[in-house]
Amino acid sequence: MDAARELPTEWIDWWERGEEHLATALGRLVQEDWARPSLLPGWTRAHVLAHLARNADGMVNLLTWARTGVETPMYASPEARDREIEQTARLSPQELEADVLGATARLAQAVREMPPHGWAATVRTVRGRELTGADVVRMRAQEVWVHAVDLDSGVEFAEIPEGLLAHLVDEVFGAWGNRDQVPDVVVFAGDREWGSGRLAVAGSLPDAAAWLTGRSDGTGLRADGLLPQLPPWL
Repeated sequence: MDAARELPTEWIDWWERGEEHLATALGRLVQEDWARPSLLPGWTRAHVLAHLARNADGMVNLLTWARTGVETPMYASPEARDREIEQTARLSPQELEADVLGATARLAQAVREMPPHGWAATVRTVRGRELTGADVVRMRAQEVWVHAVDLDSGVEFAEIPEGLLAHLVDEVFGAWGNRDQVPDVVVFAGDREWGSGRLAVAGSLPDAAAWLTGRSDGTGLRADGLLPQLPPWL
């Protein structure tokens, strides 16, 4: 199997465009903005950027694992991940910006160095979820797009590629299913539907994804009843 089949070209496109939008969102922030709240409860914008820096390094670890076959965990542990984010968030804006850009460059280099067989190799996330080397690229695309929105500096869910949004909603419902927490809804968005509950919810895919991931109160969606409080995605 060749690399083009193992790593869908649209995934590379989603990832590259996501990193570009992250850089745009980052460029819109002035120094005073970094310590202000993001759209994620309890996290400042500095925390979001710190997470993205350490996430990029974690993705490099997974690609190294896929490339070499040597187990290279994404993070030493969930607790170590949280500590690293807190430590990174305390950097000055200039240091943190350099860290984010440096980590992104390391990830880009790791993608360039991947041999064709590595895209099909199996690795595991810090939560024990199995995925392929190719999935790592899509997962990073998802991270940068969603967290670029969380920076609250102008990037919106409507800018996220439709195919990636559909994958994102798949993951949300999959995560709920794994925890037996699927809400009693059926969501219609674009030409897709998710869930099999009693409450029908309909709207655009960006509006649905924003609500399902906890980034919206459901503005723009239509329902035949009151929208429920959703369980956390992660």
